[in-house]
Amino acid sequence: MKIAIPEFAHVVLIGTSGSGKSTFARKHFLPTEVLSSDAFRGWVSDDENRLDISGHAFEALHFLLAKRLELGRLTVVDATNVQREARAPLLKLASEWHALKVAIILDTPMNLCTERNASRPDRQFGSHVVRAQRNDLRRTLGQLKSEKWHKVYVLTPDEIDSVEIVREAIWSRRPNEHGPFDIVGDVHGCLGELHDLLKALGWLEVPEWHHPAGRKLVFLGDLVDRGPDSVGVLKLVMSLHERDQAICVPGNHDVKLSRYLQGQKVQLNHGLAETVQQLDAETQEFRASAATWIHGLVSHAVLDDGKLCVAHAGLRESMQGRGSSAVRDFALFGETTGEIDEFGLPVRYEWARNYRGRALVVYGHTPVPTPEWINNTIDIDTGCCFGGALTALRYPERELVSVPARQVYVTPARPIGLRGERGHPDADVLDLEDVIGRRSVETRLAGRVTIREENAIAALEVMSRFAADPRWLIYLPPTMSPCQTSERDGFLEHPTEAISYFTRDVDVSKVVCEEKHMGSRAVAVLCRSREAAERRFRVGGDEVGIVFTRTGRPFFEDPCHHATILDRMIAAADRAGLFEELETDWLLVDLEVMPWSAKALGLLRSQYAPVGAAANASAQAWHRVAEGMMARHHPDAAEWTERAAARTHSADSFRELTGATAGTSTASRGTNSLRFTCSPPRGASTSIATTCGTWKR
Repeated sequence: MKIAIPEFAHVVLIGTSGSGKSTFARKHFLPTEVLSSDAFRGWVSDDENRLDISGHAFEALHFLLAKRLELGRLTVVDATNVQREARAPLLKLASEWHALKVAIILDTPMNLCTERNASRPDRQFGSHVVRAQRNDLRRTLGQLKSEKWHKVYVLTPDEIDSVEIVREAIWSRRPNEHGPFDIVGDVHGCLGELHDLLKALGWLEVPEWHHPAGRKLVFLGDLVDRGPDSVGVLKLVMSLHERDQAICVPGNHDVKLSRYLQGQKVQLNHGLAETVQQLDAETQEFRASAATWIHGLVSHAVLDDGKLCVAHAGLRESMQGRGSSAVRDFALFGETTGEIDEFGLPVRYEWARNYRGRALVVYGHTPVPTPEWINNTIDIDTGCCFGGALTALRYPERELVSVPARQVYVTPARPIGLRGERGHPDADVLDLEDVIGRRSVETRLAGRVTIREENAIAALEVMSRFAADPRWLIYLPPTMSPCQTSERDGFLEHPTEAISYFTRDVDVSKVVCEEKHMGSRAVAVLCRSREAAERRFRVGGDEVGIVFTRTGRPFFEDPCHHATILDRMIAAADRAGLFEELETDWLLVDLEVMPWSAKALGLLRSQYAPVGAAANASAQAWHRVAEGMMARHHPDAAEWTERAAARTHSADSFRELTGATAGTSTASRGTNSLRFTCSPPRGASTSIATTCGTWKR
């Protein structure tokens, strides 16, 4: 007898004491794969037979079980497990981590179990214990079906000795498939556009569709419905799949068609009626083969050593490479709120907003005007059947290729670009798992950068108190290393020494010297509309951008002042034609805000002004002391008078330079005119104005 166990599964051994569970586990599984309740009692109390600490032992067992399942490791629990309440936490953990649940029952006769226990000096309990466990086991057999195990095996003593355990592959895990891939979004019966896209990707049609460089196609599902030739798309993709030139995951439309072909009752809407009509002209053999083929498609695929995951509607990291009904439902439909929007369509959670996984997730299902990158995910369903485009992502190049729809085949129930998704209630709450502890960040230029725990804590403190909304902070500008202090008298820095420092000591090949304007470094994110801000940055309300410092803090303290400046910057960029020139609805500008006092006004008022006032008060006190000494003809009166005059001069100079005197502030005068300069991007036409606008209050 052979027992097929998935390579990732939660295996629960069920049997009375003495039924041979531990022997069975040692024979068929690795020592590290087996969690024994006896062993945990020993680790907790140094006595494997101490039953009064079983609660502590199972608490530790469940903890380690959760960690192994989280890592996707096959794990066996060796305990009696004859009671439903003992199995409940095991089933809960398996469901939480989407592990296939396998129950193996060792149905050993009671007299043999009693005999085995009697022969062990550490198991001196009466036969009544075994009898009670045996009765629980009898009841268990009738309860297993309702507990929703994926597989249940009941073994007799002969079968226990002769059984062979076979590891079964999980078909969603394909680590040895490295590509390169051409990943195609939702086709929806648009055969002509699929041909156009394949040609644009370099595929050749003669003698059969193939790529001269050996690339492989990956289809994200929803092959059928809405477009003019769903049958033609099915035939092409099935042929490519049969020749191992394509991988395909199912979409919700494909699954619905399969159910119809299998005789199940489904509603013929959303394009299915037209697909059925097309299939009526085909042979029964093709209809049967199409139903079988779609039914055999795996919910998702994890490829390239876990660096790429493809699923119709996307997939969380905890679900990737795992098999359960919850995984399949998520891959087909995403995560819904249970609500229906004004267009009669389900409202979905934007799972990609909180995605932090290692694998790049490529998905479709929700049509978007242009491919949409969010974290390490991309939606490439660009609504071909709705008159948009059919899009493919080249992997690993991460290059997008699109072809326009030949016509509008159907009008969408919800306009493309109008999101029917909702963020999780806690989407605006910082996930501590992202920032606490020792972290590693993969960068394109510097490779893996490690952040020590103490530095992460310090950064968290700063971010939590002072930083702007992190969703806006997609770029923090670098700061050039300062040169060494000049060795020349009277100079803090000198150009000759500075150039020498950068070219010789820092190994810079070219130094560019530019005129320095006395401004404040800032970064501005400018969105053309609130819709653009919500689509790219996932911010709500009336926010259309932000101006922040190079350290990620809001540049302007006054919200009204900030909004006014931001609106003028967006208007200036619009007048200069930047949005059209760059074909975007948002910009990020690394800039200088001039004059310097525009940023410093708050600093002047809050810090410099009090210093100036204190210096003035101190100087007046010195004058009073000096006058008193002069009246008494004190021998040091002249010196004190001179020192008081010097202090008064210093205080007046400080107040004049900093604009700290109320009503005469140079800073306040300076904020009446702010100048926004923006350099054109490399390669851009010179028609883009260097100065986009000047704003005056």
